[in-house]
Amino acid sequence: MFSTIFGSCARIWVNIVYLYLAMVTFSSISKRYQSGTGPAVDNISFSVAEGEFFALLGPNGAGKTTLVKMLLDFVRPTAGTAAINGMASTNPLARRGVGYLAENARVPLHLSGRGYLSRQAELCGMSGARAGEKISEVLETVGMAGKEKSRMKTYSKGMLQRICLAAAMIPGTSLLVLDEPASGLDPLGIRDVRRIMDGLKQKGVTIILNSHMLSEVEKTCDTAAIINKGKIVLKDAIASIVREGESLEDVFVRAIEGPHA
Repeated sequence: MFSTIFGSCARIWVNIVYLYLAMVTFSSISKRYQSGTGPAVDNISFSVAEGEFFALLGPNGAGKTTLVKMLLDFVRPTAGTAAINGMASTNPLARRGVGYLAENARVPLHLSGRGYLSRQAELCGMSGARAGEKISEVLETVGMAGKEKSRMKTYSKGMLQRICLAAAMIPGTSLLVLDEPASGLDPLGIRDVRRIMDGLKQKGVTIILNSHMLSEVEKTCDTAAIINKGKIVLKDAIASIVREGESLEDVFVRAIEGPHA
């Protein structure tokens, strides 16, 4: 009996400590759109630890983007809550230090790279020397230092993606939410984005990656949650779910289509 009580208390304390260390927490969160036939997100609960590189995986329409939008307060949940660093994500203070890179992000191509980043810094309340230092820092991190004075209409796809990632990094000092950051890039561009994200991880930045590029997720992420029809069907450390002789793609297909797929 004593061992049972002790074990229960230990699990409670582990959960309390984990929640305290969590950068992101979803608690029984759901979203139902009026035009939809069912919930886009259906009673999902999980946490992302501080400094973790976390992947959201799932087929199109699974609920990944809706989950991200609720975290960033672009849409409000029908039920449940999302929290950032212990604070409700509906509170603007919770989203300070959070950067977001949308898939196929559009930028004002008539501006220079630095001009665009300057506007982003202004939106984050930065100006003067502080803004200049931050812009120089993110340009160096994404490998665009020395190229920021050119207008973005002259940039390649890879250069545009780097500038968009740099823009997300201006506020994203604690949490980055990235939606397909390597979309449309050639193999060299994909490798460069991977290196940038690895560097951010080494700095302790928490990263949530929404991606269909399973081979890249397997190389870079710590943990993955596979979502299908608004529900999590599998969540664990990637090293734990990928068996010897198989790939993350095999795990994904089995989780979505069943064990006999």
